[in-house]
Amino acid sequence: MSDHATDAATDAFIVHRNLLFTVAYEMLGSAADAEDILQETWLRWSRTDVDTVRDQRAYLVRITTRQSLNRLRTMTRRKEDYVGPWLPEPLLTAPDVAEDVELAESVSMALMLVLETLSPTERAVFVLREVFDVGYDDIAAAVDKSAAAVRQIAHRARRHIDARRPRSVVSVSESRAVLESFRRALESRDLQGLLDVLAPDIVVLNDGGGIKHAALRPVVGAEKVLRFLAGGLGKTDAVIAVDPTMVNGSPGLLFRLDGEIDGIMAACVRNCRITSLYYVRNPQKLTRITSETPLTLR
Repeated sequence: MSDHATDAATDAFIVHRNLLFTVAYEMLGSAADAEDILQETWLRWSRTDVDTVRDQRAYLVRITTRQSLNRLRTMTRRKEDYVGPWLPEPLLTAPDVAEDVELAESVSMALMLVLETLSPTERAVFVLREVFDVGYDDIAAAVDKSAAAVRQIAHRARRHIDARRPRSVVSVSESRAVLESFRRALESRDLQGLLDVLAPDIVVLNDGGGIKHAALRPVVGAEKVLRFLAGGLGKTDAVIAVDPTMVNGSPGLLFRLDGEIDGIMAACVRNCRITSLYYVRNPQKLTRITSETPLTLR
């Protein structure tokens, strides 16, 4: 490849890099794996005659999708052997991600977990069509299916997701206010204050990955969650510091014990109460919570 062609390929890749990362992350739920996919995408793109590519964005998304599909299929065994609940790798995101409602929902912990219930091909089709508005023909080329088959897969995946995704959209300000009440109660060890912000049917998922202590099954119900939280508070004499942050496009909480990062928490809020808590303690998944990760749908 000539120097001119190399420069053109590099420029095009840089322009679309954040988009490609977002595609890979939404398909895989892992920032580390998404970065690997970007490296693989670049290697294939750098060997392409870019002057012959009519739509560079579509072509790069196609490469990223194919590599992500291959990786997603190999990740199935890894997740089956995972110790305890598996949660997506959390990302520290900029405030502008929260301002883009479609983007914030697409990377939310709640939706990312629902995406885990799809087959690899269904997930790829749903993400490309519903999140990134990719045309059926381009999706067909990316997943090696006919356009007609892709339409059927998209319809099936959309119906599946719609039946399981959160029903209501809560403003950032409401989520932040509820989490602030939760934070104050937790730091002061106010059990009644905690109970006041927990929905009766709250579900807590705790991801330690077998490295950090965590509940091996979901904790369901306000009373059980309160006992779980109280038990955790009672087992440590460390100074607990909880700082507001933005996790995957929504308000979240960063936990420190004696100044050391312990984990990061995302939440779902409805009717001014917390309906779900997602707490990631696995240190292998905490590499993206100290600096913002740029995400985009375009």
